[in-house]
Amino acid sequence: MYDPLCYSSAIEPLNTFVDAAKRAFGDDLRAVVLYGSAAEGRLRPTSDVNVVVVLARFDRAQADAIRDEFRVAQAAIRLDAMFVLESELPAAAREFAQKFADIKRRHSVLFGDDPFAALEIPRDALVRHVRQALLNLTLRLRQKYVERSLREEQAALTVADAAGPLRASAAAILEIEGTPAASPKAALETLAGDDFAALLPQLSAAREERALPPGTAAETLYQTIELARALANRAGRL
Repeated sequence: MYDPLCYSSAIEPLNTFVDAAKRAFGDDLRAVVLYGSAAEGRLRPTSDVNVVVVLARFDRAQADAIRDEFRVAQAAIRLDAMFVLESELPAAAREFAQKFADIKRRHSVLFGDDPFAALEIPRDALVRHVRQALLNLTLRLRQKYVERSLREEQAALTVADAAGPLRASAAAILEIEGTPAASPKAALETLAGDDFAALLPQLSAAREERALPPGTAAETLYQTIELARALANRAGRL
């Protein structure tokens, strides 16, 4: 279950990392941006804390200076940092369109100017990546069903790991269609409709608890595959 204390407990280690980044990179540090569930204040005990560190250049000596603080933050709050050059952002937005669209949608600036405020996510790239992500997810889930559905705990973890990509893909689809949702979760609720209404609480439970009620995991995983396929079909019509 989501613990409202998780975010507050992450603030101090996060601020310590930002301060270390300022010291290590100096004037080459352009921004530190928090994204994902942490940016929404909705961390769960199992969540990673995701940041983008935007730099003018990646200097080895500067990077060496932050290694210890980064490892401490990883251990304390599961910090996951992406180090990207300011000049690389347009290319990254094209090559990783869905990921960067999600960052643009859900982020909070911890230091510097907002590098995502004016960043354009090319529509054609976003369409291509959404289609690719959903087809890949569908194929992987089918493999995992055959591999894991006899083991309740493994099947439940597979469902838990699929919830985030499904929500992000749903948000991207609605954004491309011109009807963005308030959140990725709301986007998935919109696209799931009546056909998958019973599945959504199970997805949330798996994501939050990393477990499902006894006897339900295999069916939930199968329905998750069908939802991924339905979203893939919708993305194919964009």
